[in-house]
Amino acid sequence: MKYFFNGSVFKSTFLFWLLCLSGAYLGAQNSILPGALQQDYLGQLKGKKVGVVAHQASLLPIAKQSVHLVDYLLENNINVQSVFAPEHGFRGTADAGEKIKNQTDPKTGLQIISLYGKNRKPTQEQIAKLDVLVFDLQDVGVRFYTYLSTLHYVMEACAENNIPLIVLDRPNPNIQYVDGPVLEEAHISFVGMHPVPIIYGMTIGEYAQMINGEGWLKDNIRCKLTVMPIKNYSRNSTYELPVRPSPNLPNAQAVALYPSLCLLEPTVISVGRGTDFQFQIYGHPKLPKGEFTFTPMPNFGAKSPKFKGVLCYGEDLTKVSHPKQLELKWLIRAFQNFPEPSEFFLKGFERIAGNSSLRTQLISGMEETEIRNSWKPQLEVFKKIRAQYLIYH
Repeated sequence: MKYFFNGSVFKSTFLFWLLCLSGAYLGAQNSILPGALQQDYLGQLKGKKVGVVAHQASLLPIAKQSVHLVDYLLENNINVQSVFAPEHGFRGTADAGEKIKNQTDPKTGLQIISLYGKNRKPTQEQIAKLDVLVFDLQDVGVRFYTYLSTLHYVMEACAENNIPLIVLDRPNPNIQYVDGPVLEEAHISFVGMHPVPIIYGMTIGEYAQMINGEGWLKDNIRCKLTVMPIKNYSRNSTYELPVRPSPNLPNAQAVALYPSLCLLEPTVISVGRGTDFQFQIYGHPKLPKGEFTFTPMPNFGAKSPKFKGVLCYGEDLTKVSHPKQLELKWLIRAFQNFPEPSEFFLKGFERIAGNSSLRTQLISGMEETEIRNSWKPQLEVFKKIRAQYLIYH
């Protein structure tokens, strides 16, 4: 049974959120239960002032319905003081990179504090009155997905202010493999803060343990961290997310192709934003003309997409098998077929690639096997570090 939304675009914010809460696509998939359903942590919250880091995918499958974590906590008489929202906002409706303001949740009256606006790290003033912070974001297991950076800054703020953090773990839909170049220090940014490969093969709870254990927080401080594990979950588990984790990852195919196709984002190529098939197609007006075409138009998650209203030629990947490695073939093919190679790469390519060499390797015509071999030494080092923090086997 499939629980993932199909690829159609939600025409309004209201319809999107209504579908998220309807429970039509939600449930305990193959008996896999997120950390938010473990009862143990509720006792740690009783009688305390609680802050919550959450978004639209912070849902619990209860009695064949979906219940948002914040509602669940309030129903269990937890004193939730405020909610912190990552990129895309608490309701998950903002475009990629769109700044988000603080606001009040109309349903609960709680203050929603944006961690993708004036500040990306909770300020001392914002958490001073809290006794504990709860973190529950649905990750997709990719280095440049910014929820990892939000996790880092939340952990750092908690450590600096002596506030314990409880991470409610969730499945990683791309947990089956580890691949890609390891981030170099010169390219650290909000889309990559740690020396990890593009696909790191860990849940967000395991990753939080690695941030702590490797001393990646400022001045090597450590967060008082508790991870509530997922039930009935292993590294061989397959899991399709019950709701899109961000506006431009509408289905399982997009989530699976995202690590590979995002390498095309900081180039002149479109990856389907402004269509119904984000991260499942790619193209450009100047690529060779063929049978497959698309025309990006403003839609949910892309108010002003690349090549708005312009016919693009490219490749349809909606039916390809889910990758078992970081696929370079689409990046290579697009680069080789683009008529003006000197104009192909845009500013920021190295931030996404994570290293200074991939661009030059592609320009020089290096074979894909040789490019992959250049990653191996650092990948092996990372895998040894990673092994210390794994919860699931």
